[in-house]
Amino acid sequence: MPRLPLLCALIVSSLCAACAVGPDYRPPAAPTPQAFTRGPAAGEETASSFVTDSALSAWWTTFGDPQLTHLVALALAQNLDLAQASARVSEARAGLDAAGAALLPSGSVSAQTSRAYQSLQTPLGQVLNSTPDFARYGNAHEANLAVGWEIDVFGGLKRARQAAQADYQATAAAAVAVRLAVAAQTADTFFHIRGLQNRLEIARQQVRTQQQLRSTIALRWDKGLAAELQVRQVEAALSRAQATLPMLEAALETAMNAMDVLLGEMPGTHRAQLAGGQALPALPAMLPGGAPGELLRRRPDIIAAERRLAASNARIGVAMAEYYPKLSLSGLIGSATSMGSGQLFSGGATQAAAVAGLRWRLFDFGRINAQIDQAQAQEAQALAAYRQALLRATEDVENALLARARRQELETVLAQGLHSLTRAREASGAAYDKGVVSLIEVLQADEGLLSVRDAQAQARTESARAAVALFKALGGGWTPPPPPPSNCPPMAPAQPASLPVTSPTRRL
Repeated sequence: MPRLPLLCALIVSSLCAACAVGPDYRPPAAPTPQAFTRGPAAGEETASSFVTDSALSAWWTTFGDPQLTHLVALALAQNLDLAQASARVSEARAGLDAAGAALLPSGSVSAQTSRAYQSLQTPLGQVLNSTPDFARYGNAHEANLAVGWEIDVFGGLKRARQAAQADYQATAAAAVAVRLAVAAQTADTFFHIRGLQNRLEIARQQVRTQQQLRSTIALRWDKGLAAELQVRQVEAALSRAQATLPMLEAALETAMNAMDVLLGEMPGTHRAQLAGGQALPALPAMLPGGAPGELLRRRPDIIAAERRLAASNARIGVAMAEYYPKLSLSGLIGSATSMGSGQLFSGGATQAAAVAGLRWRLFDFGRINAQIDQAQAQEAQALAAYRQALLRATEDVENALLARARRQELETVLAQGLHSLTRAREASGAAYDKGVVSLIEVLQADEGLLSVRDAQAQARTESARAAVALFKALGGGWTPPPPPPSNCPPMAPAQPASLPVTSPTRRL
């Protein structure tokens, strides 16, 4: 007969093992565009124009710049934001392990020994003192093995583990998002440095040109062939050209310091490595080659938002499980004696106990209702955040496609302008030598040429940075795990596809 309650509890727990209160999770339906608004330009839609999945996974290598590839690899290995994200993943993994351990029985071993000196002034001491051969000193020895198990009849612990698993997946996806951001920021800073170096070289070339012109005009002035006004005009133009250098040099040093911090190093560590300015690399294929929905869902920030939604859904079940009683089993087997340590494991010292427990918040349903309302409100927030993440992801891709197209158009226009201004500068110089035009026309042509060359260098830099922004917007920089087979249930139990902002949940 003593075994009957234990047997009944085990039967009930086995029958209810698959039962878990609360709503099951199903990924919500979210609208995604059938196609991006900014499509390929005329003549651009060729097989080589579309970026492949393999290229998207390591997009920085598609620029064909070994220095860029090396710097991104360093950033991914040493960046301290990534180190923090990795630690958060480890923390979430530990939380998942703890939630899984709560479903299993627990055991503990305890042992103690004590020596006491009995008072004779207490009622117990007075009674014991009246017995023959009473000794005021006493020893006690005890060793026990205890086990306990909370039977998850209504699935509250199961839902807690599902929430912890979804939290872990969300944290892992967020860590991938940090990785993508670090790679994109490294490439963006690299192109910014290259662009500033190119602009500095253009400005220095212009300074050298103005210095040569000043020497020529000064020589003519010494011979009485030029007026002092022309000398002062050339000196003013030289000063304007020289004035552009300090700001560009300061911006370059700032960008190099930012690169060092991205690489997890002290500012100035890689300055010598980055010093030699080179031309910007050619841009790779940039057109997204998949359906917008597929491309957007590979973004880790969207994956993290969806997993947070799954976690908040599971926590509704955790809150609803408080409506039901908690059943637990515990047992103890051990040995205790006060006759001396040699008698501790003798037959007469053996002790054992078995306990079936029940805890039920029977008159606390108001608090439970409030906890469920709180969990549902958190789920509504997570759903809105998921939908907002999809909208912002679409916005990022559209803006990046638009910026890339407009920068290319700007480069074309500036190339035409540069060609015209170069010929105009040559013509004005020749005309000035023949005395047909004044020096002011030559200086104006020089300033116009400098302005267009600087704008062209900026446009090329911004085109490269727009390419980086597009790769980032498309979720490039990692290889997403394959989707689970259709016959496999989702990792976290799910919600109806048309989830309202405040989803009603059945209550007792």
